Amino acid sequence: MKRLRVLFVLCYMLFPTVAHAEKITIAAAADLKFAMDEIVTSFKTGRPNREVVMIYGSSGKFQTQIQQGAPYDLYFSADIGYPRELAKKGFAASEVTPYAFGRIVLWSNIMDATKMTIASLTDPKITRLAIANPKHAPYGKRAEEALRSSGLWERLQPKLVFGENIAHTAQFVQTGNAQMGVIALSLALNPELSKKGGYYLIPDNLHQPLEQGYIITKIGGDKPIARQFADYMSSKEARAIMAKYGFALPGEKSGR
Repeated sequence: MKRLRVLFVLCYMLFPTVAHAEKITIAAAADLKFAMDEIVTSFKTGRPNREVVMIYGSSGKFQTQIQQGAPYDLYFSADIGYPRELAKKGFAASEVTPYAFGRIVLWSNIMDATKMTIASLTDPKITRLAIANPKHAPYGKRAEEALRSSGLWERLQPKLVFGENIAHTAQFVQTGNAQMGVIALSLALNPELSKKGGYYLIPDNLHQPLEQGYIITKIGGDKPIARQFADYMSSKEARAIMAKYGFALPGEKSGR
């Protein structure tokens, strides 16, 4: 009986570390969907009992949710200004770290965007143009800036349909609810979209830089796995994946 009791105590001491995975939840801008899914898979290789839950959406809405107590351990924003504001207000457990510069493109699965320019958007055949909502989506803000710089914003108002985030915007085009969209280069390069249509890279002198950054939130500050994932973002493996999806990386030429 005594021996069984000892075995029970030993099992109790050893197995909890195996049975309970360390878990983090990450809020990330929708342009990161395909790149981050690959990075998470790479991060978990050789790291048993690590669970990473990804939630993709609008950077601006995530900022609001974090201020309201949403349980995100890390926050990756398509506009570095959002995490900087959170850090100033005391919602960050880390420095704000730049991780990439994004680019915007014209994309369509029914028209040949590779032969277009931004001026082509006035074509009467294009009756619906999808962009992300500029009120809370950084890619939408940059789309608006590019259209304003080109003198087309007012003229194109009747054609505009707004996505909640950049992935939702691409979905408008994929489903035929818009003939053309201004989406993230990172989405256009994903095989799911690239096999359906080409893209036109919008000149980056038409809009402000899409500098992107992340923080470990106050909620994630006490979780070692949150710091491990943050450190992994600067690894050779993670940077290679980001570059694969068209992101310009800190410390390298951005092509700007």
